[in-house]
Amino acid sequence: MTAQSKTVPTSSSAPLWRSVGWLLLDMALVTVMQAIVKAEGDTYPAIQLVFLRSLVGFISVLPLAWHHRAKLTDLSNVRGHLARVGFNSIALTLNFAAFASLPLALVTAIGFTRPLLLLIMAALLLKENVSRIRYVFALLGFFGVVIMVRPDAIAWNLGLAAAFGSVFFGSLAVVQTRRLADENTVVLMLFYTIGLTALTAIPAGIVWMPIPWNEAPSIILIGILAQIGQYCWLQAYQKQEARLLAPIGYLSIIFSGAAGWLYFGEIPSSSLWLGAAVVISATLLASPAERWFGRRRRM
Repeated sequence: MTAQSKTVPTSSSAPLWRSVGWLLLDMALVTVMQAIVKAEGDTYPAIQLVFLRSLVGFISVLPLAWHHRAKLTDLSNVRGHLARVGFNSIALTLNFAAFASLPLALVTAIGFTRPLLLLIMAALLLKENVSRIRYVFALLGFFGVVIMVRPDAIAWNLGLAAAFGSVFFGSLAVVQTRRLADENTVVLMLFYTIGLTALTAIPAGIVWMPIPWNEAPSIILIGILAQIGQYCWLQAYQKQEARLLAPIGYLSIIFSGAAGWLYFGEIPSSSLWLGAAVVISATLLASPAERWFGRRRRM
């Protein structure tokens, strides 16, 4: 999935090709979902699409929520959970708005900057120790973003603001998730799904656009694809090391570029590919470079 960086402990190893297959299937499903969001985004408000997506997820987790109802009603940090859901609600709404306004590949590429922003947020908000070399690579990633968006040629608009806003609030959601590290994982998932549905219900109702019966299946499909994609993602990461699968995640820009070209006639520019390559390289090389400089200092 595209929106956030996740780490799942591996219970047992599985063939790498199988996990890669699950991850590629997740990318394909999420890309189709994004294409539907883009197609419907001109007609329906982003918050309405987010609510309907979360409503499908809410219905699917109802049996699990009932089973864990005691834990859900006995939370030690309700404010922390609400803050996490709130940040995610804003991030997802802005992400849907960005897909409706910008080329699919561009929104996906901008999303690649989240690990770089998280680096700075971890230092400022969580007081984590961040080496100078990581700041250097974060700066390199920033230059990659400049190449992608080409401020000399692309006029700033609400779509770009929504894309970068989604990265910002999505990063805040990850920071808040780290602050809830001692919470039960199932509770985190359930509170997120239920909370997202509850928080988006009222604003979605305010701007609600009636949905004709002939368009209802495609709208419902957004939520179904998101849930199936989440299942595929978990299948990929539960039995494989994250370090092996993380680089595969950057192939999502290929899926987005292909979908944009096939369904909307979008042709990604050379500057987009170059900028995305710079951002991806900065993200992937930061840790190896930090280890290499660390060994040099100890010699």
